[in-house]
Amino acid sequence: MSDQRADHRNDDTHLPVDATEEQRRQAGDRLRERIYVTFTALAILMAMNSHGELDSPTVLWTLVISVVGVLLAGLASDLVSHMIVHSTLPSILEFRHMAAVSSRALGVLVVPLIAVGLAVFDVIADRTGVTVAIVALIISLAVIARIAVSRTGLSGWRQLAVLLVIVALGVLVVFLEALVH
Repeated sequence: MSDQRADHRNDDTHLPVDATEEQRRQAGDRLRERIYVTFTALAILMAMNSHGELDSPTVLWTLVISVVGVLLAGLASDLVSHMIVHSTLPSILEFRHMAAVSSRALGVLVVPLIAVGLAVFDVIADRTGVTVAIVALIISLAVIARIAVSRTGLSGWRQLAVLLVIVALGVLVVFLEALVH
């Protein structure tokens, strides 16, 4: 039984070979939202980390409020674009998918919230909590990018080239977002 589960993982990065186009599209939606949330959280944490003294409760509150705001904006965007494209409200199934896209994106914050939460309770230093959160988010982006590139079927050196371009884009995004703060 466990062999079957290992071959048929139920997550967005390990779709079964026979996944339908709709399943692939929905997994892509969820992954895309997680990547947006990761970049948003990374920019927020990096900006706050660069401002001298840190106050971990403020960092935690800012991170949660900002990410929830981004997710609600994404949900509103999905609803409006659906109505424009289809000239109707989404069905219950479509709305569930939209809500799942937003809610599942919160998963990328587990480690960062634990790290900053530990700092809130003085288990670790504020700067350490933020640094651990930043590193966790960077690792998350790197893993997702590596999974994406490995699925392209490109040769090893081409995969590396594409991965480097993705990393460069990621660095540019974080740099531009940090400039605002």
